[in-house]
Amino acid sequence: MTHSPTRYTAPPTAHPPTLPAVPPQPAPPPSRRTALAEAAERLRHAATTEPGRLRVIGAALALLVVAFGAVAAVQTAERATAAGDVLHRSQPLSSDAAAVYRSLADANTMATSGYLAGLQEKAATRERYEADIRTAAAKLATAAANSAPGSPSAAIITELNELLPRYKGLVEAARANNRQGFPVGGAYLRAANDMMQKKMLPAAEELYRKENQRLDADYAKATSYPWAAIALGVAALAALGWAQRRLCLRTNRVLNHGLVAATAATAVVLLWLVVGHSVARAGLDDSRAHGVRSLNVLHEARIASLKARSDENLTLVSRGAVTKELEDGTVMDAYEWAFDQEIDKLAKALARADRLADDTAGRKPVQRANASMKAWRSRHELARGANDSGDYQKARDRVVGIGARDQSTAECFDNVDASLASALAHETDEFERAARAGAAATTGLPAGSAVLAVLGAAGAVLGIGRRLSEYR
Repeated sequence: MTHSPTRYTAPPTAHPPTLPAVPPQPAPPPSRRTALAEAAERLRHAATTEPGRLRVIGAALALLVVAFGAVAAVQTAERATAAGDVLHRSQPLSSDAAAVYRSLADANTMATSGYLAGLQEKAATRERYEADIRTAAAKLATAAANSAPGSPSAAIITELNELLPRYKGLVEAARANNRQGFPVGGAYLRAANDMMQKKMLPAAEELYRKENQRLDADYAKATSYPWAAIALGVAALAALGWAQRRLCLRTNRVLNHGLVAATAATAVVLLWLVVGHSVARAGLDDSRAHGVRSLNVLHEARIASLKARSDENLTLVSRGAVTKELEDGTVMDAYEWAFDQEIDKLAKALARADRLADDTAGRKPVQRANASMKAWRSRHELARGANDSGDYQKARDRVVGIGARDQSTAECFDNVDASLASALAHETDEFERAARAGAAATTGLPAGSAVLAVLGAAGAVLGIGRRLSEYR
């Protein structure tokens, strides 16, 4: 029996389920360009045509001229303000600070002079002392009103206002005891002098230094060149020249009235800016060289004379109670040593003041002060000799001038002080004259530059507009 082979049949293959068809997604909308990009595109498209190029040139010229005028107005206004501050604020405040120092030193001098005179103290000496105290208080009030709260100057002014009544109380105690014949009056006067020399005058000197720093800052700001405005002015002129040359080459027309007017306005502003600032700078530099520098030296000379006079008086008040050991081991009266130092400072300051004086009116009072200083030195040596020999009364008369006024050192000191006051008045006038001339040189420049720049920009726009009208 025959068997047929068995045929293998593969099982049916399983098919995965059919998924529903996914509809195609629409393409994302194109991103919208920003307004800036669209404006740049329009500008690029416009620049491909001559009218478009002219519009771009006109807008650029107008913008450049207006920018020049604006920067010129701002920079000249800043410098004009600084020049006004030099004349009306910082230099007067510097002089006020010097007046505080001088008034305090002079009050100390008058206090010691009155003490030496005792019952013979003159009313003029007492009145001068009181006037010095009032002047110092008034100048401190002015300085306080012009100082920023919390500033170093404000702290110095506060300190001086606290010390001033304490100093005055010590002087009054010395005066009262002296009139009653109590020797303790000398101790009160020395304490008052120590307060003045070690606390009040150094503080006043620091105030003077800070006010001078403010004056220097105002000078630097007022005399710095407005380089940004000058650079923009040169660029505006160059751009206007290029635009006119371009139009001339394309149209064979030599002049475009609008662009010529814009060029003229820009040139006037630039010339006014350069010349006006140069004149202002020259005037301010002159006020500094022939005014402020001389004033500073004269202030130094007057302060040295006041301190020398105070030390001279205190030599007799202390009667050798205060000594100083020198480097070579020599011991001498401390106030005599201080007098020698201050009189040397006075001589050097007068020599510098004479060199700085630029006319006869300024030189003569300095020369008179120098002659009086030399006489003072000579008479002081006579008073010193009398004191060293034990003749206190003769030394006192040679210093105070009672009974021998025409041969006293007091006369020489008064002559030095009066001559220096005259020199200070002259140099103050010189400063104000030069500073006013400098400040006046830029009068109207900020407003004038702004107005002319607007007119120049309008001229540039009209000139380009005239050319554009030919394409219509």
